[in-house]
Amino acid sequence: MTTLVLSLVLAKWAAQLWLEKLNQSHVLAHAGAVPGPLKNSIDPATYFKSVEYTLAKSRFGTREDTWNSIVLLAVLFSSALPSGYDLFANRFGASAWTQAAFLFIVGVVLSLAGLPFDWHAQFRLEERFGFNTTTRTTWCMDRIKGLLLALALGYPLLTLILKLIEWMGDRWWLWAWAGVLGFQLLMVVLAPILILPMFNKFTPLPEGSLRERLLALGKRTGFTARTIQVMDGSKLSRHSNALFIGFGQFRKVVLFDTLIQQLAEPELEAVLAHEIGHYKKRHVPKMLAWLAASLFIGFYGVAWIAKQAWFYQAFGFGTGTVSPALLLAGLLGGVVTFWFSPLQNLWSRRFEYQADAFAAETMGQFAVVGWSLAQVEREESEQPHPAPALQRFLLFAPDASGTRTGPGFSTAGWPPHCGLTSKDQGTIMTQFCEPKEFGTCIEQFGSSLQCPSTR
Repeated sequence: MTTLVLSLVLAKWAAQLWLEKLNQSHVLAHAGAVPGPLKNSIDPATYFKSVEYTLAKSRFGTREDTWNSIVLLAVLFSSALPSGYDLFANRFGASAWTQAAFLFIVGVVLSLAGLPFDWHAQFRLEERFGFNTTTRTTWCMDRIKGLLLALALGYPLLTLILKLIEWMGDRWWLWAWAGVLGFQLLMVVLAPILILPMFNKFTPLPEGSLRERLLALGKRTGFTARTIQVMDGSKLSRHSNALFIGFGQFRKVVLFDTLIQQLAEPELEAVLAHEIGHYKKRHVPKMLAWLAASLFIGFYGVAWIAKQAWFYQAFGFGTGTVSPALLLAGLLGGVVTFWFSPLQNLWSRRFEYQADAFAAETMGQFAVVGWSLAQVEREESEQPHPAPALQRFLLFAPDASGTRTGPGFSTAGWPPHCGLTSKDQGTIMTQFCEPKEFGTCIEQFGSSLQCPSTR
Protein backbone atom coordinates (compact mmCIF):
# COMPACT_ATOMS: atom_id res chain seq x y z
CA MET A 1 0.00 0.00 0.00
CA THR A 2 2.79 2.42 0.87
CA THR A 3 4.42 1.73 -2.50
CA LEU A 4 1.16 2.55 -4.30
CA VAL A 5 0.68 5.81 -2.38
CA LEU A 6 4.30 6.82 -2.94
CA SER A 7 3.92 6.11 -6.65
CA LEU A 8 0.72 8.19 -6.88
CA VAL A 9 2.26 11.17 -5.10
CA LEU A 10 5.40 11.08 -7.24
CA ALA A 11 3.38 10.53 -10.42
CA LYS A 12 1.25 13.60 -9.68
CA TRP A 13 4.34 15.69 -8.98
CA ALA A 14 6.03 14.46 -12.16
CA ALA A 15 2.90 15.18 -14.23
CA GLN A 16 2.65 18.71 -12.84
CA LEU A 17 6.35 19.30 -13.52
CA TRP A 18 6.04 17.95 -17.07
CA LEU A 19 2.99 20.09 -17.85
CA GLU A 20 4.67 23.22 -16.54
CA LYS A 21 7.88 22.54 -18.50
CA LEU A 22 5.82 21.84 -21.60
CA ASN A 23 3.94 25.10 -21.19
CA GLN A 24 7.14 27.05 -20.56
CA SER A 25 8.59 25.72 -23.82
CA HIS A 26 5.37 26.58 -25.65
CA VAL A 27 5.30 30.10 -24.22
CA LEU A 28 8.94 30.72 -25.11
CA ALA A 29 8.39 29.40 -28.63
CA HIS A 30 5.65 32.03 -29.14
CA ALA A 31 7.32 34.83 -27.17
CA GLY A 32 8.84 36.65 -30.15
CA ALA A 33 5.58 38.09 -31.49
CA VAL A 34 1.89 38.20 -30.69
CA PRO A 35 0.25 35.10 -32.20
CA GLY A 36 -2.04 35.82 -35.14
CA PRO A 37 -5.37 35.11 -33.41
CA LEU A 38 -4.46 37.56 -30.62
CA LYS A 39 -3.17 40.51 -32.64
CA ASN A 40 -6.53 42.26 -32.55
CA SER A 41 -7.07 41.93 -28.81
CA ILE A 42 -3.69 42.49 -27.17
CA ASP A 43 -0.84 44.92 -27.86
CA PRO A 44 2.78 43.68 -28.02
CA ALA A 45 3.88 45.30 -24.76
CA THR A 46 1.07 43.64 -22.81
CA TYR A 47 1.68 40.33 -24.53
CA PHE A 48 5.38 40.34 -23.66
CA LYS A 49 4.49 41.19 -20.07
CA SER A 50 2.06 38.27 -20.02
CA VAL A 51 4.85 35.98 -21.24
CA GLU A 52 7.15 37.08 -18.42
CA TYR A 53 4.34 36.80 -15.87
CA THR A 54 3.37 33.32 -17.03
CA LEU A 55 6.96 32.05 -16.94
CA ALA A 56 7.53 33.52 -13.47
CA LYS A 57 4.28 32.00 -12.14
CA SER A 58 5.10 28.66 -13.73
CA ARG A 59 8.57 28.48 -12.19
CA PHE A 60 7.19 29.51 -8.82
CA GLY A 61 4.38 26.97 -9.14
CA THR A 62 6.89 24.21 -9.84
CA ARG A 63 8.78 25.01 -6.66
CA GLU A 64 5.55 25.14 -4.68
CA ASP A 65 4.35 21.80 -6.08
CA THR A 66 7.69 20.23 -5.18
CA TRP A 67 7.54 21.58 -1.64
CA ASN A 68 3.94 20.40 -1.16
CA SER A 69 4.89 16.90 -2.36
CA ILE A 70 7.83 16.76 0.05
CA VAL A 71 5.65 17.85 2.98
CA LEU A 72 2.95 15.33 2.09
CA LEU A 73 5.42 12.46 1.84
CA ALA A 74 7.09 13.46 5.11
CA VAL A 75 3.75 13.56 6.91
CA LEU A 76 2.52 10.27 5.46
CA PHE A 77 5.64 8.17 5.88
CA SER A 78 6.95 9.44 9.19
CA SER A 79 5.38 8.38 12.44
CA ALA A 80 4.18 11.92 13.14
CA LEU A 81 0.49 11.30 12.45
CA PRO A 82 -0.08 8.02 14.34
CA SER A 83 2.17 9.10 17.21
CA GLY A 84 0.43 12.45 17.47
CA TYR A 85 -2.98 10.80 17.29
CA ASP A 86 -2.17 8.33 20.09
CA LEU A 87 -0.61 11.05 22.24
CA PHE A 88 -3.62 13.32 21.76
CA ALA A 89 -6.11 10.53 22.53
CA ASN A 90 -4.22 9.44 25.64
CA ARG A 91 -4.06 13.01 26.91
CA PHE A 92 -7.55 14.24 26.04
CA GLY A 93 -9.60 11.10 25.43
CA ALA A 94 -11.25 9.75 22.29
CA SER A 95 -14.53 11.67 22.17
CA ALA A 96 -15.85 13.07 18.88
CA TRP A 97 -14.89 16.59 20.00
CA THR A 98 -11.33 15.47 20.78
CA GLN A 99 -10.84 13.59 17.52
CA ALA A 100 -12.24 16.56 15.59
CA ALA A 101 -9.80 18.82 17.42
CA PHE A 102 -6.89 16.61 16.33
CA LEU A 103 -8.02 16.67 12.69
CA PHE A 104 -8.44 20.44 12.86
CA ILE A 105 -4.99 20.98 14.38
CA VAL A 106 -3.34 18.80 11.72
CA GLY A 107 -5.05 20.85 9.02
CA VAL A 108 -3.88 24.12 10.55
CA VAL A 109 -0.28 22.90 10.96
CA LEU A 110 -0.12 21.71 7.36
CA SER A 111 -1.52 25.02 6.12
CA LEU A 112 1.30 26.82 7.95
CA ALA A 113 3.80 25.01 5.74
CA GLY A 114 2.39 26.82 2.72
CA LEU A 115 2.31 30.33 4.21
CA PRO A 116 5.82 31.31 3.02
CA PHE A 117 4.78 30.51 -0.54
CA ASP A 118 1.55 32.49 -0.18
CA TRP A 119 3.56 35.42 1.15
CA HIS A 120 6.09 35.24 -1.68
CA ALA A 121 3.35 34.99 -4.30
CA GLN A 122 1.62 38.11 -2.99
CA PHE A 123 4.51 40.36 -2.02
CA ARG A 124 7.18 39.23 -4.46
CA LEU A 125 5.61 37.77 -7.60
CA GLU A 126 2.44 39.88 -7.79
CA GLU A 127 4.34 42.94 -6.56
CA ARG A 128 6.97 42.50 -9.27
CA PHE A 129 4.35 42.67 -12.03
CA GLY A 130 2.37 45.50 -10.46
CA PHE A 131 -0.69 43.50 -9.40
CA ASN A 132 -0.38 43.55 -5.63
CA THR A 133 -2.25 46.33 -3.85
CA THR A 134 -2.70 44.79 -0.40
CA THR A 135 -0.73 45.57 2.73
CA ARG A 136 1.03 43.09 4.98
CA THR A 137 -1.43 43.93 7.76
CA THR A 138 -4.43 43.16 5.54
CA TRP A 139 -2.82 39.94 4.34
CA CYS A 140 -2.21 38.75 7.90
CA MET A 141 -5.65 39.80 9.11
CA ASP A 142 -7.35 37.91 6.27
CA ARG A 143 -5.56 34.72 7.28
CA ILE A 144 -6.48 35.21 10.92
CA LYS A 145 -10.11 35.73 9.91
CA GLY A 146 -9.93 32.57 7.78
CA LEU A 147 -8.58 30.59 10.72
CA LEU A 148 -11.32 31.86 13.04
CA LEU A 149 -13.97 31.02 10.44
CA ALA A 150 -12.56 27.52 10.08
CA LEU A 151 -12.70 27.15 13.84
CA ALA A 152 -16.27 28.44 14.03
CA LEU A 153 -17.60 26.46 11.06
CA GLY A 154 -15.19 23.66 10.18
CA TYR A 155 -14.56 22.31 13.65
CA PRO A 156 -18.27 21.83 14.52
CA LEU A 157 -18.83 20.22 11.12
CA LEU A 158 -16.01 17.73 11.77
CA THR A 159 -17.49 16.98 15.19
CA LEU A 160 -20.92 16.40 13.64
CA ILE A 161 -19.45 13.89 11.16
CA LEU A 162 -17.74 11.99 13.98
CA LYS A 163 -20.94 12.06 16.04
CA LEU A 164 -22.86 10.62 13.10
CA ILE A 165 -20.37 7.74 13.05
CA GLU A 166 -21.32 7.02 16.68
CA TRP A 167 -25.05 7.41 16.14
CA MET A 168 -25.72 5.86 12.72
CA GLY A 169 -23.55 2.75 12.55
CA ASP A 170 -22.52 1.49 9.12
CA ARG A 171 -24.80 3.99 7.37
CA TRP A 172 -22.99 6.96 8.90
CA TRP A 173 -21.45 7.98 5.60
CA LEU A 174 -24.86 8.59 4.01
CA TRP A 175 -25.84 10.90 6.84
CA ALA A 176 -22.45 12.61 6.76
CA TRP A 177 -22.80 13.13 3.00
CA ALA A 178 -26.22 14.70 3.47
CA GLY A 179 -24.97 16.88 6.32
CA VAL A 180 -21.94 18.21 4.47
CA LEU A 181 -23.94 18.77 1.29
CA GLY A 182 -26.57 20.67 3.27
CA PHE A 183 -23.84 22.74 4.89
CA GLN A 184 -22.39 23.59 1.47
CA LEU A 185 -25.78 24.70 0.15
CA LEU A 186 -26.36 26.79 3.27
CA MET A 187 -23.01 28.49 2.77
CA VAL A 188 -23.97 29.39 -0.80
CA VAL A 189 -26.80 31.45 0.69
CA LEU A 190 -25.11 32.76 3.84
CA ALA A 191 -21.58 33.42 2.59
CA PRO A 192 -22.52 36.51 0.50
CA ILE A 193 -24.44 37.92 3.47
CA LEU A 194 -22.27 37.06 6.45
CA ILE A 195 -18.81 35.89 5.36
CA LEU A 196 -17.68 37.79 2.26
CA PRO A 197 -18.30 41.21 3.86
CA MET A 198 -15.74 40.22 6.50
CA PHE A 199 -13.04 40.31 3.84
CA ASN A 200 -14.24 42.91 1.33
CA LYS A 201 -16.44 45.96 1.20
CA PHE A 202 -19.56 45.82 -0.96
CA THR A 203 -21.34 49.00 -2.05
CA PRO A 204 -24.35 49.47 -4.37
CA LEU A 205 -23.49 50.44 -7.93
CA PRO A 206 -24.20 54.20 -8.13
CA GLU A 207 -27.10 55.52 -10.17
CA GLY A 208 -26.10 56.25 -13.73
CA SER A 209 -25.86 54.93 -17.25
CA LEU A 210 -23.89 51.82 -16.29
CA ARG A 211 -26.43 50.73 -13.69
CA GLU A 212 -29.30 51.38 -16.11
CA ARG A 213 -27.53 49.41 -18.85
CA LEU A 214 -26.91 46.40 -16.59
CA LEU A 215 -30.43 46.44 -15.15
CA ALA A 216 -31.83 46.58 -18.69
CA LEU A 217 -29.66 43.59 -19.60
CA GLY A 218 -31.06 41.65 -16.63
CA LYS A 219 -34.62 42.52 -17.60
CA ARG A 220 -33.98 41.59 -21.22
CA THR A 221 -32.58 38.18 -20.27
CA GLY A 222 -35.01 37.40 -17.46
CA PHE A 223 -32.29 37.56 -14.84
CA THR A 224 -33.39 39.18 -11.62
CA ALA A 225 -30.95 40.18 -8.93
CA ARG A 226 -31.54 41.78 -5.57
CA THR A 227 -28.88 44.37 -6.22
CA ILE A 228 -25.79 45.22 -8.27
CA GLN A 229 -22.82 45.77 -6.00
CA VAL A 230 -19.22 46.86 -6.42
CA MET A 231 -16.54 44.97 -4.49
CA ASP A 232 -13.30 46.64 -3.49
CA GLY A 233 -11.12 44.08 -5.24
CA SER A 234 -8.43 46.76 -5.54
CA LYS A 235 -7.92 46.33 -1.79
CA LEU A 236 -6.02 43.14 -2.58
CA SER A 237 -5.03 43.12 -6.23
CA ARG A 238 -5.40 44.76 -9.63
CA HIS A 239 -6.91 41.56 -11.02
CA SER A 240 -10.61 41.79 -11.87
CA ASN A 241 -13.76 39.72 -12.10
CA ALA A 242 -17.55 39.80 -12.33
CA LEU A 243 -19.95 37.25 -10.88
CA PHE A 244 -23.33 36.65 -9.36
CA ILE A 245 -23.62 35.08 -5.94
CA GLY A 246 -26.44 33.72 -3.81
CA PHE A 247 -29.75 32.06 -4.65
CA GLY A 248 -33.28 33.32 -5.22
CA GLN A 249 -34.08 36.60 -3.50
CA PHE A 250 -30.53 36.73 -2.12
CA ARG A 251 -28.91 36.66 -5.56
CA LYS A 252 -26.84 39.71 -6.41
CA VAL A 253 -24.46 40.81 -9.16
CA VAL A 254 -20.94 41.70 -8.04
CA LEU A 255 -18.47 43.74 -10.10
CA PHE A 256 -14.89 44.25 -8.99
CA ASP A 257 -14.00 47.94 -8.88
CA THR A 258 -10.92 47.07 -10.93
CA LEU A 259 -13.16 45.70 -13.69
CA ILE A 260 -15.15 48.94 -13.84
CA GLN A 261 -11.88 50.84 -14.17
CA GLN A 262 -10.64 48.60 -16.99
CA LEU A 263 -13.66 48.27 -19.28
CA ALA A 264 -16.08 50.58 -21.05
CA GLU A 265 -19.80 50.22 -20.33
CA PRO A 266 -20.67 48.06 -23.37
CA GLU A 267 -17.75 45.79 -22.49
CA LEU A 268 -18.97 45.48 -18.90
CA GLU A 269 -22.40 44.62 -20.23
CA ALA A 270 -20.90 41.89 -22.39
CA VAL A 271 -18.97 40.41 -19.45
CA LEU A 272 -22.12 40.41 -17.31
CA ALA A 273 -24.05 38.80 -20.17
CA HIS A 274 -21.50 36.00 -20.06
CA GLU A 275 -22.10 35.54 -16.32
CA ILE A 276 -25.87 35.57 -16.86
CA GLY A 277 -25.30 32.89 -19.49
CA HIS A 278 -24.05 30.58 -16.74
CA TYR A 279 -27.30 31.18 -14.86
CA LYS A 280 -29.59 30.77 -17.88
CA LYS A 281 -27.84 27.57 -18.94
CA ARG A 282 -28.28 26.21 -15.40
CA HIS A 283 -24.57 25.68 -14.91
CA VAL A 284 -24.74 26.34 -11.18
CA PRO A 285 -27.23 23.51 -10.44
CA LYS A 286 -25.17 21.21 -12.64
CA MET A 287 -21.99 22.05 -10.74
CA LEU A 288 -23.82 21.49 -7.46
CA ALA A 289 -24.92 18.10 -8.77
CA TRP A 290 -21.26 17.35 -9.57
CA LEU A 291 -20.35 18.40 -6.04
CA ALA A 292 -23.04 16.16 -4.57
CA ALA A 293 -21.85 13.19 -6.61
CA SER A 294 -18.21 13.81 -5.70
CA LEU A 295 -19.03 14.03 -1.99
CA PHE A 296 -21.11 10.86 -2.22
CA ILE A 297 -18.25 8.91 -3.77
CA GLY A 298 -15.78 10.44 -1.33
CA PHE A 299 -17.71 9.48 1.80
CA TYR A 300 -18.40 6.02 0.44
CA GLY A 301 -14.67 5.60 -0.17
CA VAL A 302 -13.84 6.72 3.38
CA ALA A 303 -16.41 4.28 4.81
CA TRP A 304 -14.85 1.47 2.79
CA ILE A 305 -11.20 2.12 3.71
CA ALA A 306 -12.21 2.58 7.36
CA LYS A 307 -12.99 -1.15 7.40
CA GLN A 308 -9.65 -2.17 5.86
CA ALA A 309 -7.09 -3.10 8.52
CA TRP A 310 -4.29 -3.19 5.94
CA PHE A 311 -4.89 0.48 5.11
CA TYR A 312 -4.55 1.56 8.75
CA GLN A 313 -1.51 -0.61 9.32
CA ALA A 314 0.25 0.78 6.25
CA PHE A 315 0.34 4.22 7.89
CA GLY A 316 0.90 3.08 11.48
CA PHE A 317 -2.62 3.58 12.83
CA GLY A 318 -4.57 1.14 14.94
CA THR A 319 -8.03 0.05 13.82
CA GLY A 320 -11.31 0.79 15.55
CA THR A 321 -11.95 4.45 14.75
CA VAL A 322 -12.88 6.24 11.53
CA SER A 323 -11.08 9.52 12.18
CA PRO A 324 -7.69 8.28 10.83
CA ALA A 325 -9.47 7.27 7.61
CA LEU A 326 -10.97 10.77 7.35
CA LEU A 327 -7.54 12.29 7.93
CA LEU A 328 -5.75 10.14 5.36
CA ALA A 329 -8.55 10.63 2.83
CA GLY A 330 -8.18 14.39 3.25
CA LEU A 331 -4.44 14.18 2.66
CA LEU A 332 -4.63 11.82 -0.31
CA GLY A 333 -7.81 13.11 -1.93
CA GLY A 334 -5.99 15.59 -4.14
CA VAL A 335 -3.56 12.92 -5.32
CA VAL A 336 -6.47 10.85 -6.62
CA THR A 337 -8.76 13.59 -7.96
CA PHE A 338 -5.86 15.19 -9.86
CA TRP A 339 -6.14 12.48 -12.49
CA PHE A 340 -9.81 13.32 -13.06
CA SER A 341 -9.04 17.01 -13.66
CA PRO A 342 -9.20 16.74 -17.47
CA LEU A 343 -12.77 15.46 -17.31
CA GLN A 344 -13.97 18.15 -14.93
CA ASN A 345 -12.13 20.92 -16.78
CA LEU A 346 -13.48 19.72 -20.14
CA TRP A 347 -16.97 20.05 -18.71
CA SER A 348 -16.15 23.49 -17.29
CA ARG A 349 -14.74 24.77 -20.60
CA ARG A 350 -17.92 23.59 -22.31
CA PHE A 351 -19.89 25.73 -19.86
CA GLU A 352 -17.67 28.70 -20.71
CA TYR A 353 -18.33 28.27 -24.43
CA GLN A 354 -22.07 28.06 -23.78
CA ALA A 355 -21.98 31.23 -21.68
CA ASP A 356 -20.00 32.99 -24.43
CA ALA A 357 -22.55 31.95 -27.04
CA PHE A 358 -25.43 33.14 -24.86
CA ALA A 359 -23.72 36.50 -24.35
CA ALA A 360 -23.07 36.92 -28.07
CA GLU A 361 -26.68 36.09 -28.89
CA THR A 362 -27.97 38.45 -26.20
CA MET A 363 -25.72 41.34 -27.18
CA GLY A 364 -26.41 40.89 -30.87
CA GLN A 365 -22.77 40.50 -31.88
CA PHE A 366 -19.85 38.16 -31.42
CA ALA A 367 -17.05 40.70 -31.60
CA VAL A 368 -17.87 42.86 -28.59
CA VAL A 369 -18.29 39.80 -26.39
CA GLY A 370 -15.01 38.29 -27.46
CA TRP A 371 -13.27 41.62 -27.21
CA SER A 372 -14.60 42.26 -23.71
CA LEU A 373 -13.66 38.82 -22.41
CA ALA A 374 -10.25 39.11 -24.03
CA GLN A 375 -9.77 42.46 -22.28
CA VAL A 376 -10.46 40.83 -18.91
CA GLU A 377 -7.80 38.22 -19.64
CA ARG A 378 -5.52 40.93 -21.00
CA GLU A 379 -5.69 42.88 -17.74
CA GLU A 380 -5.02 39.69 -15.81
CA SER A 381 -1.79 39.30 -17.83
CA GLU A 382 -2.16 35.54 -17.77
CA GLN A 383 -0.60 33.89 -20.79
CA PRO A 384 -3.49 33.85 -23.31
CA HIS A 385 -1.89 31.15 -25.49
CA PRO A 386 -1.08 28.14 -23.24
CA ALA A 387 0.23 24.78 -24.39
CA PRO A 388 -2.69 22.59 -25.60
CA ALA A 389 -1.79 19.78 -23.19
CA LEU A 390 -1.86 22.17 -20.22
CA GLN A 391 -5.19 23.60 -21.32
CA ARG A 392 -6.77 20.17 -21.68
CA PHE A 393 -5.46 18.92 -18.35
CA LEU A 394 -5.52 21.83 -15.93
CA LEU A 395 -7.37 24.86 -17.34
CA PHE A 396 -11.08 25.15 -16.56
CA ALA A 397 -11.61 28.12 -18.93
CA PRO A 398 -10.76 28.47 -22.63
CA ASP A 399 -7.77 30.54 -23.69
CA ALA A 400 -8.09 33.80 -25.57
CA SER A 401 -6.20 32.72 -28.68
CA GLY A 402 -9.04 32.99 -31.12
CA THR A 403 -11.23 30.22 -29.66
CA ARG A 404 -12.43 32.06 -26.54
CA THR A 405 -16.00 32.11 -27.69
CA GLY A 406 -16.06 28.83 -29.55
CA PRO A 407 -17.28 28.29 -33.12
CA GLY A 408 -18.32 31.42 -34.97
CA PHE A 409 -16.34 33.91 -32.90
CA SER A 410 -14.09 36.34 -34.69
CA THR A 411 -12.27 39.54 -33.76
CA ALA A 412 -11.50 40.32 -37.39
CA GLY A 413 -12.36 43.80 -38.58
CA TRP A 414 -10.73 45.91 -35.87
CA PRO A 415 -9.18 48.87 -37.71
CA PRO A 416 -5.35 48.89 -37.76
CA HIS A 417 -5.19 52.65 -38.32
CA CYS A 418 -5.52 55.78 -36.12
CA GLY A 419 -2.19 55.12 -34.41
CA LEU A 420 -4.03 53.56 -31.48
CA THR A 421 -3.44 50.46 -29.45
CA SER A 422 -5.85 47.56 -29.83
CA LYS A 423 -7.47 48.50 -26.49
CA ASP A 424 -8.04 52.11 -27.60
CA GLN A 425 -9.48 50.95 -30.91
CA GLY A 426 -11.86 48.65 -29.05
CA THR A 427 -12.95 51.52 -26.80
CA ILE A 428 -13.72 53.64 -29.87
CA MET A 429 -15.75 50.82 -31.35
CA THR A 430 -17.87 50.33 -28.26
CA GLN A 431 -18.34 54.07 -27.76
CA PHE A 432 -19.30 54.87 -31.34
CA CYS A 433 -21.26 51.76 -32.33
CA GLU A 434 -24.70 50.86 -31.11
CA PRO A 435 -24.74 47.21 -29.93
CA LYS A 436 -27.40 46.09 -32.40
CA GLU A 437 -25.46 47.62 -35.30
CA PHE A 438 -22.04 46.52 -34.20
CA GLY A 439 -21.20 44.29 -37.17
CA THR A 440 -21.99 46.99 -39.73
CA CYS A 441 -20.20 49.60 -37.66
CA ILE A 442 -17.01 47.56 -37.55
CA GLU A 443 -17.03 47.18 -41.33
CA GLN A 444 -17.48 50.93 -41.76
CA PHE A 445 -14.68 51.84 -39.38
CA GLY A 446 -12.48 49.09 -40.73
CA SER A 447 -12.56 50.56 -44.24
CA SER A 448 -12.61 54.19 -43.11
CA LEU A 449 -9.56 56.38 -43.66
CA GLN A 450 -10.52 58.80 -40.93
CA CYS A 451 -10.93 58.25 -37.21
CA PRO A 452 -14.16 59.40 -35.58
CA SER A 453 -13.93 62.02 -32.88
CA THR A 454 -17.56 62.39 -31.86
CA ARG A 455 -20.53 60.11 -31.79
